Amino acid sequence: MQPHFPAARLRRLRASDTLRDLVQETTVTLNDLIYPIFVEEELDDYAPVESMPGIRRIPERKLDGAIKEIARAGIRSVMLFGVSHHKDDTGSDTLRSDGLMARMIKRTKDAAPELLTISDTCFCEYTSHGHCGVIHNDGVHNDHTIENLGQQAVVAAKAGVDMIAPSAMMDGQVAAIRSALDRGGFPDVPIMAYSSKFASAFYGPFRAAAGCDLKGDRKAYQMNPLNAREALRESLLDEAEGADILMVKPALPYLDVLSQIRQRSLLPLAAYQVSGEYAMIKFAAAAGAIDEHRVVRETLGAMKRAGADLILTYFAMDFARQG
Repeated sequence: MQPHFPAARLRRLRASDTLRDLVQETTVTLNDLIYPIFVEEELDDYAPVESMPGIRRIPERKLDGAIKEIARAGIRSVMLFGVSHHKDDTGSDTLRSDGLMARMIKRTKDAAPELLTISDTCFCEYTSHGHCGVIHNDGVHNDHTIENLGQQAVVAAKAGVDMIAPSAMMDGQVAAIRSALDRGGFPDVPIMAYSSKFASAFYGPFRAAAGCDLKGDRKAYQMNPLNAREALRESLLDEAEGADILMVKPALPYLDVLSQIRQRSLLPLAAYQVSGEYAMIKFAAAAGAIDEHRVVRETLGAMKRAGADLILTYFAMDFARQG
């Protein structure tokens, strides 16, 4: 007598590659990815970032060629980070129409007009102290900073940017930027808010890449990594202030937060696979501990599965080359 088996045999749909692909619930394509890049002024040649294998600072004078290569690879969007040689207490270079931020936006759009160009709207790469805004009484002054963020966003819009991405984590920054853009004649420029940005230990390699190390920390304005309810409040407040896209940063350690926001918001959601996540995978793969290609796809798939519509990742070029 044949033993009784349940009618539901889940292995039936795993019998072949074709069948598994047919019923796959989550997919990741180049259309989902945003490539963060670092552009340094007054640099003669590409400069490798030792803590991020495969990532290099791009000399401003070679940005045109780099952007064309990125576009040819099939990448649809880039996030621009400037490595400034003209820092001051307020990051005023970003408020100039001929400053590094404006120049790299213009060069990117001239080189590949079809490439969606996003400007990181913050000051940490441009301030002498490395903080994200104006220092007052040993702390970042919220209201002075959001006024400057609005000015910076307008400068970026005038330079031709396609999207603004405020990352300073100041209260009211989305409303201030939306108001400034609307008054400046740019009501159609969208805002992708770093709405749940944690004071994370995973940012170390980025700070070396962007040249924004600082003494102290950013715990007074970035979020406590152990607070999920507060992250939900932050994101819903940004939505109420006019954000068009919400972001969770970092990504992999905060998939629970991403999932909770997905359940409460209908806005598109972005996840930022940050420098520390990238470095861990790269160094583990170099040591022979993991299969990089498979792990990259598994982690990106986890972010999509948790609710991300868009993913910022330094693996974008690797993903494009490997197919």
